[in-house]
Amino acid sequence: QVQLVESGGGLVQAGGSLRLSCAASGRTISNYAMGWFRQAPGKEREFVGYINRSAGDTYYADSVKGRFTISRDNAKKTVYLQMNSLKPEDTAVYYCAGNYAPSVVAGEYNFWGQGTQVTVSS
Repeated sequence: QVQLVESGGGLVQAGGSLRLSCAASGRTISNYAMGWFRQAPGKEREFVGYINRSAGDTYYADSVKGRFTISRDNAKKTVYLQMNSLKPEDTAVYYCAGNYAPSVVAGEYNFWGQGTQVTVSS
C-alpha cells in the first residue's frame, strides 16, 4: 500500500510559480504512473497531467501545457509539479494519485493524496 502526501501549496500572485511535491510512504512508487489532478470549488476533479513509471513520458491537459511540468525522483519516492505563469483560474486543490498505467481519468487511479490548496490572486 502507498500513502501520498502533497505539499507546497499556498497563495501566489498571478504570473508567479509554485512547486508542489507528492511524497510517498510505504511501497515504492517506481511501479506506478503518477498523475496530478485539481478540483476547484463547485467543479469536478480535473486532470492536470501524468508521468509514466520511468519518467520518460509526460502528458498534460491543454490548460496547463507549456506552463506546468511534472517530474519524479523514484529514489526519493517523490513526484513534483512545477507550476509557472500561474493564473487565477489555476486556483484549486491539487491532488496527486498513482496507478499502474497512466490515465487522464481520475477514477482509474488506485491511491490518492489528501490534496494541497493553491490560490492564485489577480
